[in-house]
Amino acid sequence: MVRTVYSAATQGVDGYIVIVETNLEGFMPGYATVGLPDNAVKESKERIYAAIRNCGYIFPLKRVTINLAPADVRKEGSGYDLPIALGILAASGQIDSETLESRVMVGELSLEGFVRPVRGALSLALAAAANGYKSVIVPAENAAEAAMASSVEVYGVRTLSEVVSFLNGEMEIAATKVDVGELFTQHCKYPVDLKDVKGQGAAKRALEIAAAGSHNLIMIGPPGSGKTMLAKRFPTILPQLTLDEALETTKIHSIAGVLPPDQPLLATRPFRSPHHTISDAGLIGGGVYPRPGEVSLAHNGVLFLDELPEFQRSVLEVMRQPMEDGRVTLSRARISTTYPARFMLVSAMNPCPCGFFGDANNECTCSPLKIQTYRSRVSGPLLDRIDIHIEVPAVRFEHLSSLSEGESSEKVRGRVQMGRERQLARFKGLKGIYANAHMTSRELRQYCQLDAQSLSLLKTAIDRLGLSARAYDRILKVSRTIADIEGFDAIQPAHVAEAIQYRTLDRENLM
Repeated sequence: MVRTVYSAATQGVDGYIVIVETNLEGFMPGYATVGLPDNAVKESKERIYAAIRNCGYIFPLKRVTINLAPADVRKEGSGYDLPIALGILAASGQIDSETLESRVMVGELSLEGFVRPVRGALSLALAAAANGYKSVIVPAENAAEAAMASSVEVYGVRTLSEVVSFLNGEMEIAATKVDVGELFTQHCKYPVDLKDVKGQGAAKRALEIAAAGSHNLIMIGPPGSGKTMLAKRFPTILPQLTLDEALETTKIHSIAGVLPPDQPLLATRPFRSPHHTISDAGLIGGGVYPRPGEVSLAHNGVLFLDELPEFQRSVLEVMRQPMEDGRVTLSRARISTTYPARFMLVSAMNPCPCGFFGDANNECTCSPLKIQTYRSRVSGPLLDRIDIHIEVPAVRFEHLSSLSEGESSEKVRGRVQMGRERQLARFKGLKGIYANAHMTSRELRQYCQLDAQSLSLLKTAIDRLGLSARAYDRILKVSRTIADIEGFDAIQPAHVAEAIQYRTLDRENLM
C-alpha cells in the first residue's frame, strides 16, 4: 500500500516541494529510504520508530520503503521526520489519507514525539504557496515565521499526537496569523543612535554620503577614535527595509540557522562583524552542502571588517566578486548554489601597526618600511572597490566633554532617504540598479557628465595620484551622490573636489 505526503526543502534561499512516498508490503520487517538521502535522513528511522511507539501508535511490522522525490536531488537535514512518520501512519491505516492532500509538512521528531524546529521555514512556506498547496504544518516555533507567507494557511504543532488528531478531525488547531505592520513596528528599532558619537563631523558626513549612494567605505584612524562606534551606527542611517527586502533577508538568516527565535521577521538592516580569523568558507559560504556565509548574511545590510589588514589576504580577495556582482555562487562536485550578497562593506584599520602614525598626541614607533608592509596587506584591487576612504582622527577633549548632542540617526536618515529617492527615480526601469554605487559604465556616461572645470580638476587628481580606471569611476559615483544629497541635477566642481578627498589611501599612495 502506497501513501503520499508532501514536504519541502531549500536550495539556495528558495524552497522546493519534496514528495514523500511510503510503501508497506510483506510480513518481514524492514526499512529502506531511497532518493539520495544524507545521513541525517537515514538515521531518521530510529527517531521515527521511537516517536510513533511513544505516542501510542503502532509501527507496522512490514517492509517499509520511503522514496523522496525528486530522486536526483540530495536530501539533507531532519525536517523529513514528520512527513515520513505521517506517511507510515497513513499507509498503515492510522490516519485518514484524504486529509494529507494539499498540505505540506516539515519537522524534526524527538524520541518522545515532540516536533522540533527546522531551518528555512519561510522559504518552505513560500514554496508551498507558489505550488498551489493550501496549508503548511510546521513546528510551533516556526509558525510565525512561516506565516509571513500570507497566501497559505500555517498550522504550528508541538507533538506528533497533535498532528494525527488534527488530521483525523479529533481536534482543532487555529491557523497562525501575523500582522506584518505590527512586526515592522515592533522590530524596526535600533538600540544605538548616531548622536551617541562625539565629534567626528567629517566621518559622519562620509557615512551619510556612503549611506545615500550605497558606497563601500573604509575608516583609517588610531585606536579609540570611534571607528567601531561609527560602524555600528551606520545601519541606523540607512533607508528602512522594504517588505520584500525584509522577507529575503529573513529567508537567508533562517536557512543559516541564525534567525532569533522570538523574531520571525528581520525589520532592521543586518550588521555582520566577523572576527579577522574567519576562513574563506565562513566569509562567502561553503561546506559539502553549501551554506550562506557572512557576505550573504549581510545582504541588504552592512558587513563590517574591523582591523582590515589583520584578515588573511586570501580571505579578503574572495570578496571581490560578490562586491561587484551582488551574489555569490558556491560550486561543488554535486551541487551549485547561488546566494544573494548585495551588502555595503564598511571596514576599519589603523594607519600603522602601532596605530599612532599621524596622531598629534602619540608618537609612532613604526618605520616607513613597517608601515608600508602593514598597509600592503590590503590589495590595491580591493581598495579600488571601496568608494570612500576617510580619516578618523582621535577625538579632542572639548568634544568628549561637551554635553551637546549631534544629529540623530533619524534626521540623517531623512536626508539619506531623499537622496535615495532621487536615485530610484533616475534608475527607474533599470534592472539591478537601485543606487549610484550600482551604476555601470553606461549609466556613468549618461548621469555623471562633468563640466570643463570639473574635468580639469579630476584630470589633475588622476595624474598626481596615479588613480586606476576603477578609482576614476568611484569618484564619479561619489560625486553623483553628493550632488543628489545637495539637491543638484548636475555635478558641480565642489562635489568632485569632495569626492577626491575621499581617496585618502590613494593620496598617501600607500606610503
